[in-house]
Amino acid sequence: MNDSKIEQISAQLESVSSRDRMIALALLRDVPAFEAVPLIKKVLEDENLQIRSMAVFALGIKQTPECYPILVKLLETDPDYGIRADAAGALGYLEDNRAFEPLVRAFYEDTDWLVRFSAAVSLGNLKDPRAYEVLIRALDTDEVVLQQAAISALGEIKAIEAVDRILDFAQSEDWLVRQRLAEALGYLPSPKSLSALKYLEKDSHPQVSEAARISLGRLEEGLGARG
Repeated sequence: MNDSKIEQISAQLESVSSRDRMIALALLRDVPAFEAVPLIKKVLEDENLQIRSMAVFALGIKQTPECYPILVKLLETDPDYGIRADAAGALGYLEDNRAFEPLVRAFYEDTDWLVRFSAAVSLGNLKDPRAYEVLIRALDTDEVVLQQAAISALGEIKAIEAVDRILDFAQSEDWLVRQRLAEALGYLPSPKSLSALKYLEKDSHPQVSEAARISLGRLEEGLGARG
């Protein structure tokens, strides 16, 4: 992108109009990361919470070495739970395994469920098998959204040893839990996974049965390839 366009976006990010700043931030999607990140930083402390949220998310997409420490600091110190949750989510997009420890701390220590949810999702995005114990613990919470996140993440880290534990949710009253289970089992090849997916394929909720059908196809294709 040419310098004049960058200068125009930079000036717009300093506009007194929050709408102008929001539009400028959206325009950065076409700007290379090394040019975009310095501009994103200009609105990380914006008075408008939606703009701050967009900026934090953007740091997970426009990846430079500078993004990781900024996001960790926001996750650990920002007073707004929404921004901490955004930072946790953005760290997952970075797929930088250095984020494992900060995300685990956030899951155990943050008092807000949304931050803990984002941390669990991002632990799955990292695909780091060390997350197993944290995610198993998340299954024991009373918060259904955390259970959903943990089931999905256990699938992403390919924790086959978790199959017995997550099958406890096959008859959950929450269809989203059952859907996450069906999706996760598609990454956990085992006889029990196949059996459970055939059961979930008959689920009364169409999104659960569809997820089970897709996962069955994935598992059967994988088994065929190995055969």
